[in-house]
Amino acid sequence: MKQFFCLIAAAATALCAQAFKTDTITVTSKKYLAEPMKVTVITPDSKNSDDQFPSLYLLNGHGGDYRAWGNIRKDLGEYADRYGMIMVMPSGMDSWYWDSPRNDGMQMESFITEILVPHIDNTYPTIQDRNKRAIMGLSMGGHGALYLAGRHSNMFGAAGSTSGGLDIRPFAKRWGMDKHLGDYEQNKEIWNQHTVARMAGKFRNANIALIIDCGTDDFFAKVNDMFHHSLQSLGVPHDYITRPGNHSQKYWANSLLYQLVFFNEFFNKPVQSNK
Repeated sequence: MKQFFCLIAAAATALCAQAFKTDTITVTSKKYLAEPMKVTVITPDSKNSDDQFPSLYLLNGHGGDYRAWGNIRKDLGEYADRYGMIMVMPSGMDSWYWDSPRNDGMQMESFITEILVPHIDNTYPTIQDRNKRAIMGLSMGGHGALYLAGRHSNMFGAAGSTSGGLDIRPFAKRWGMDKHLGDYEQNKEIWNQHTVARMAGKFRNANIALIIDCGTDDFFAKVNDMFHHSLQSLGVPHDYITRPGNHSQKYWANSLLYQLVFFNEFFNKPVQSNK
């Protein structure tokens, strides 16, 4: 009998540990993307059927997809439960999260803001308010998170980047960016329009809570430092963290924990006005 009760207790503990729900969904819009997008959505444990939660969009880096963040941290669901937030992980499709001026079938900015976010809000128990919606990402996704937040401050109240490629121009020959923007030397103004490095001014009056971090040994360390100084010169409030580390899953797994604390505190602040 004692063994039976121990088994029941162990089963109950396991159920509590797995109270969150993980879905893999497919979202389609032929208007913006040539291919359907797979998305991972983690919903925290709900005590009541009418519970609603803030949402955090987690963007992957180049070469990754909807599974990337789950591979970096196997315990994402536990953190969704701990902080009571819905986590949404789209597939970046190596898009850099722009609307490509050269490829009609890769309009990722429009897809995320006009299709994905409304779909998530209509399907899951989100709190549909910018002050309860955040976006962050790693590497390409770090650039994407700040790019989307800066251009859609009515949608995202907080944004974060870890190891973000915040100035794409020094890396114009890498990661296929020229497929979306054209050759850098012949299209410099287009590249200027699509790099976060030139967007610091957009955050001046956007009322966006910002957190940026990058390892000191990361090849993006210099561009992160430069963007930090651009924000600083404009008086834009932001958290900026540098610590030992390189462009690696080990660094991102650790970084995410800091950023989750940041977003949890943001979500729990009194609602702020965007005016």
